[in-house]
Amino acid sequence: MRIIAADRFELKREVEYGTPEQNQAVREIVEAVRTEGDAALLRYTERHDGVRLQAASLRVTEAEITAAYDKVDAAFLTAIREAAVNIRVFHEKQKRYSWMDLQPDGTLLGQMLRPLKRVGVYVPGGKAAYPSSVLMNVIPAQVAGVPEIVMVTPPATGGKEGIDPYILVAAAEAGVKEMYRVGGAQAVAALAYGTASIPPVDKICGPGNIYVALAKRTVFGAVDIDSIAGPSEIVVLADETADVGYVAADLLSQAEHDEMASAILITPSASFADGVKAEVERQLALLPREPIARKSIDDYGAIIIVGSLQEGVGVINRLAPEHLEIMTADPMEWLGQIENAGAIFLGAYSSEPVGDYFAGPNHIIPTNGTARFSSPVNVDDFLKKSSLIRYSKEALLANGDKIITLARHEGLEAHARAIEIRLERERGGN
Repeated sequence: MRIIAADRFELKREVEYGTPEQNQAVREIVEAVRTEGDAALLRYTERHDGVRLQAASLRVTEAEITAAYDKVDAAFLTAIREAAVNIRVFHEKQKRYSWMDLQPDGTLLGQMLRPLKRVGVYVPGGKAAYPSSVLMNVIPAQVAGVPEIVMVTPPATGGKEGIDPYILVAAAEAGVKEMYRVGGAQAVAALAYGTASIPPVDKICGPGNIYVALAKRTVFGAVDIDSIAGPSEIVVLADETADVGYVAADLLSQAEHDEMASAILITPSASFADGVKAEVERQLALLPREPIARKSIDDYGAIIIVGSLQEGVGVINRLAPEHLEIMTADPMEWLGQIENAGAIFLGAYSSEPVGDYFAGPNHIIPTNGTARFSSPVNVDDFLKKSSLIRYSKEALLANGDKIITLARHEGLEAHARAIEIRLERERGGN
């Protein structure tokens, strides 16, 4: 893990999404599913997942869900249920409501909120299955009032046994009634455009590999998407009062996600930096996913030496990290100065996995510096807003000439005349 001065550090981020070959492959898959429907969906599932399905077998059955409960351990079931409660309670506090403002002249202005009708949740397989991500996508949508939530996941998330039973149980516990065994770009296309077996949705959420990310970008506009997620990131701001073992463990908690994840420590203490570097090496050797974590640490990990914690805060605001941990003598001292971070963890006991799994805030957080302008997944992501305008005669008579002036300034005569005809009639003109 490299140690570097703040003025020489630049975070290596992937600014382009996918190779030309990957982009072309995704475009072909999306177009094929859009035009051919189930036939293309099944063809690409066999080609990329090695599973031959029939259209009638795409949907997960109640019997499979029941059987999944027999395959998960009781401790997991207890934990996932308690986590779901915490997540729901947190997101209930985000709810907003329609409002109307009746003004003295009789004009009524307002905003009407309505949930999206149908949302698709993508749950990845591959290097790891993430039941927790099911909760983080589904529960905010439920709190928003979305009536139809559908889940797709690759048909072999659990290997040769089929779909990982922990994913099925998590979805069932979250209240998902409609699940399909399909993944990759073909699943995203099916959700966006619909097939005979899978009705289309209004929005697609959830992480996935590069092909899923590119497919989401391709279908955006036909449907909404949550984001184009990049590799996971963690930044830890720590002084010499922090525990070396805690800091190293938290850095590795993100490094083990994938080879492109970034784990960065910012500290004013050179001796503390040396201690963390040594501890990272010690803990790395003990990890089951050591090859993945080591490549992440070697390629994207860093310890940044700053002149002061104040300088460190400036570095953080430039990086706009997905996860930020503040492990200093007084973490609250610095909170008000953090401008850009997806999720902020304060103190020695607020390890990043607390947020990933159990505390309640959403763990689907902006990556790649996008915390500068975006937020974690929340209830608002599943609501649409309509403006309400009921203008009174008195208001139109008072303001109509100004509206006409603005319309004619923009060269839109029909706009002006739509107001003018009303003014003439109400003022007793022709």
